[in-house]
Parts: sequence; structure tokens; C-alpha cells
Amino acid sequence: MFPNTSPPLASFSTSTTALLPAANPQPYTDIDPEPTAAQRAAAQALIDAELPPSREETHPSLPPLELPEPSPLIATEYARLEAQIPISGIDTSRYEALSTPTGTPSAPPSLGAWKQTLAQAYTSQTYLTSRLSTLQSLDAPPDNPKGKEEWLASNAHLVTILGSLEKELQDTKENIDRVVLERQAAQEAVKGEIAALQKSWREGVGRVLEVEVAAEGLRGQILEERRRGGMGGGV
Repeated sequence: MFPNTSPPLASFSTSTTALLPAANPQPYTDIDPEPTAAQRAAAQALIDAELPPSREETHPSLPPLELPEPSPLIATEYARLEAQIPISGIDTSRYEALSTPTGTPSAPPSLGAWKQTLAQAYTSQTYLTSRLSTLQSLDAPPDNPKGKEEWLASNAHLVTILGSLEKELQDTKENIDRVVLERQAAQEAVKGEIAALQKSWREGVGRVLEVEVAAEGLRGQILEERRRGGMGGGV
């Protein structure tokens, strides 16, 4: 057994406590004190001396700043915001009933105006019917997926109609281009004949004018001879 040569705990704690410095009871403060007004002014003067005379000037190597020009739509929106006009939201004019053509008892609306109003009413009714069917399909309960399927089928049908209309429009444009090319080819084919006919027509008109001028001169000579003959018979 080795003898216990370690110092007692009490004596060790007492000696350690004696070596530690005493705690500072004062509160913690910054190392540098708060600058005075004069020091702040001197620092600001040094900063201003390093800055250029005009802070709005840029470096000569930089290109000039070009302000973007807003589009007409953005400009209109800016004007609305400046005038503090509230946003209108959805245009409800398409959901309103169409008014009948206006006229007076002496000048009632024409048949064309009534036909145009009727066509607009048919278009509005078709749109509203399709819109109502779409909303009803979307409002179907979650346990009934038929509404979503009907909505997707309706969209597919509308896409098919749109595709057929676009194809018809493209075919019409191609037909127009073909007719224009045929017309130009026909005009180029008869260009020489048309020029010859125009030339002969001008020559014919010129000869007719020459004959009329000669006939008018001959008529004047006949009248002059008759006048002379009448005067000689009287003598």
C-alpha cells in the first residue's frame, strides 16, 4: 500500500482561490468612448474629402444610364395608379344582356343592325352556356370524379374545334395566295396583248379626233362658200 501523499481538498481549494483575481463588480463598458460632436464632424469632413464633388456623377468608362420605356399597357397601369383609380377586375360586359338597336319613329333601326344584335346574342348565349357547364363540372363533389372528366372532355372538344378552325383559316390563306399568283400569271401572260390593244385604241381615238377636226374645217368652208354665194346673188 502506498501512503496517501496528496494534500487535503480543503487546503487545495483555499490556495486556488487565493491565486484567482478578484471579480470586477463594475458593469461592462465599450473600449472606445462615444465620439463627441467635434470628432464626428472631423470624421465626416474626411469622408467628404474623399468623395467626388457630385455623387450623381458616374465613372467616365460607364455607359450612360438609359431609362426603360414602359409598354402602353404598363403606362396605362401607371396612369391608373397615379389617379388612384381602383382596378376594375373582371369585365362583366359579356355577361350583361344586349340592348336592342336604337332608332327613331321616322328612322327605325335597319335589318342589318337587328341581324348583328341577334348574332351577338347567339354568341353570348353559347359562351354563357359553356361557362355554366364548366362551372357545374368543377363544382362537382370530390367523390364524383365525373365532373372533372367532363371538364377535361369539354376542353379537349374545344381544342379540336380550335384546331379545325385554324386549319380552315390556313387553307383559306393558301387559297387566297394561290388565286393572287394565278391572277399575276394571267396578267403577265396577256401583258403584251393588253399593251397592243391600248396602243391601237389610242391611235384609233387620235384618228377619230383628226376626222372630226377635218370635218369641222370642211363644214366651215362650206358655210363660207354659201355665204359668199348668197352675197353675190344679191348683187
